[in-house]
Amino acid sequence: MEGVAVKLPSYSFPIIRSPARCVTRNFRPFSISASTLKEGHPAAPSAPPASLSLGHLTRPDFPILHQEVNGSRLVYLDNAATSQKPTAVIRALQNYYESYNSNVHRGIHYLSARATEEYELARKKVSNFINASDSREIVFTRNATEAINLVAYTWGLQNIKPDDEILLTVAEHHSAIVPWQLVAQKTGAVLKFVELNGDEVPDVDNLKDMLSRKTKLVVVHHVSNVLGSVLPMKDIVVCAHDVGAKVLVDACQSVPHMVVDVQNLNADFLVASSHKMCGPTGVGFLYGKSDLLSAMPPFLGGGEMISDVFLDHSTYAEPPSRFEAGTPAIGEAIGLGAAIDYLSGLGMQKIHDYEIFLAKYLYDSLSSVPNIHIYGPVPSNHVSRAALCSFNINNIHPTDLATYLDQQHGVAIRSGHHCAQPLHRHLGVSASARASLHFYNTVEDIDDFIRALNDTVSFFNSFK
Repeated sequence: MEGVAVKLPSYSFPIIRSPARCVTRNFRPFSISASTLKEGHPAAPSAPPASLSLGHLTRPDFPILHQEVNGSRLVYLDNAATSQKPTAVIRALQNYYESYNSNVHRGIHYLSARATEEYELARKKVSNFINASDSREIVFTRNATEAINLVAYTWGLQNIKPDDEILLTVAEHHSAIVPWQLVAQKTGAVLKFVELNGDEVPDVDNLKDMLSRKTKLVVVHHVSNVLGSVLPMKDIVVCAHDVGAKVLVDACQSVPHMVVDVQNLNADFLVASSHKMCGPTGVGFLYGKSDLLSAMPPFLGGGEMISDVFLDHSTYAEPPSRFEAGTPAIGEAIGLGAAIDYLSGLGMQKIHDYEIFLAKYLYDSLSSVPNIHIYGPVPSNHVSRAALCSFNINNIHPTDLATYLDQQHGVAIRSGHHCAQPLHRHLGVSASARASLHFYNTVEDIDDFIRALNDTVSFFNSFK
């Protein structure tokens, strides 16, 4: 596979950190030994002394990581906003534009046929990646936001009636709330929201209690982009289906980080974005069960989505073409296919296992910072959380933290409401800082971040 030149070790993650040196002149050399393992973290399995973590193995594939920012080694911890792209994806995009750039589906010449073949191959790759039963259940969209709007304006307006209920949680991303507010305004439906439990996780028991025969749709995230919590999607789907409701899963923070099997989940709709899974921006996808997609009216009108056009009416193509009006993001879809090849070559379960280790290391390390509040569940043997932490430190605005970390230490985190204002209001704050990891991050990244954060806190506290 192009761009995947690593052979993963046969032992399990987490892996002991071994002495290593960065591969470009912009990196500060670092050396970590087994003696630096923190108390309470998993002991290192027996392995060859030179073994490296998944993060160390994959970092050479990401050119953007090998640079200095504001005089310091770049530490990129903003992966919940967007992921970085491996060389294989960059080359796939370049190859498309250099070798076979052409419009798809509507040409018989070589370039068009090749572009069409690669574009449809990307659809099959997405289908296989999430284990859809047929590639025709995959609709390419601009992003996950458009995918949710597609469902809202087609299935939603067609099926939701006055006084029907749409059930969400207070932790949903704006893109999973606003479209359904618009649908409710148009149809007279009622939105209901599940609140958090004492562990700052959406209360699944309360969600089940709120389900009724009036519930027509459950819209819920798989992994929270703020809380880091992971919801039991299969259980939620079963309970929703028991009352006749459909389920739309926001999988933007799960598909890039773990095995997601739509047939196993039995979700009716699922959305994700390419740019969060090491693919290009400007493309995402909707998964929908075949019978649901076939019954849905078009979302946008134009070329490609039609069967026949007459002056007084038109007939429409079968899915997925029905929902892909106009020239699609061809190069971006092909780049997404290359990203899926890359992720699959590493193995999603290996990625997930490594990130579970990083998640606990990040949480434990952040917990040592004075006057910090980390939102979401505490990781334990029974509770796993995603490799991200949103937090606040007493009397220091999160944007001040993020600015100083960037300008003085080259550490990239995000500050703000993370497109989750209702959740932040529920938590009693207007904003938070967020550090989020991916498989190409390392323990050294976390250590550098914590040192930089402590320095940042000291700087602001010096003015008190």
